[in-house]
This record gives sequence, C-alpha cells and structure tokens, in this order.
Amino acid sequence: MSTTATPSKTVEAFLNAFTLKDVDGAMSTVAGDANVTVFPLKVRDGGPQVIRQFLDDVVRAFPDLLITVKSVIEVGNVVVAEFKIEGTQSADFLDAINQEKHLDLDTAWRFTVAGDQIVGLDAYWCQNQLHRRLAVKRQDHVTIV
Repeated sequence: MSTTATPSKTVEAFLNAFTLKDVDGAMSTVAGDANVTVFPLKVRDGGPQVIRQFLDDVVRAFPDLLITVKSVIEVGNVVVAEFKIEGTQSADFLDAINQEKHLDLDTAWRFTVAGDQIVGLDAYWCQNQLHRRLAVKRQDHVTIV
C-alpha cells in the first residue's frame, strides 16, 4: 500500500477505470472478499462478482458510456460517491430489452475502504428512473391493452 493512498483516491481509481470502461482496472481496487449490496437489484451480502457483472453489463449495453462524478465525500474509511451513468442502450440491460433509448441514471454508491482496497460497496439508484429512461412498461400496475 502506498503511504499516499487514501480512501478517496482508491474510490477515484475505481471510478476512473469505470469511466474508461476498464472493468478489470476498476475491479483491481476491490478486495476478493468484498461485501457488495446492490439495493435496486435486491442483492445483499454478495461478493465482488456481483459488481463485476454489473460493470460488465453497463459497459456492454452502453458503448458510448459517460460517467459524470458529482461528488466524492470521505468520512474516515467510508467514501460516498454520487455519479450519473449515461449512454445509449445497444443491448439488453438488466430487465430492459434494447430499444436504443438514452439512459441518464443518478446513482449514489457507498464504499468502505481498508488500505488501498474496497472491502464494502453499497450501490443505490432509483429503479423506476431506470425503467422510465429505458421505456420499460410498469409491472406494478394493470395495463389495459
């Protein structure tokens, strides 16, 4: 570990790699035993493979991916990053078939860092916003056709 490593720098390295669509680079900052929770996907206490799959899916589905970091706040070994995921869909993503819609999704992720590794990651976004942007029909209301 570098003596200049800080939790914010570790998270910024993760986000920079994600911005460059470098999933392996982003995952190099995540510990092999990291605890991952992705609330919109109802994943609790998952491992790093959960976030790898999510990053792979985003990069595959949005080849013109743009990540815009709004803020990075460090408190001790916890870092909260707010960022927007943008791009034009070119493949199925989560439960949305490809309709070549533009996605702009506001997200907030909470990272717990030990040394220079992310050991905990909690990802949040509004699943309804994702569905609206990608023109997914609502599943929680009866639709008359």
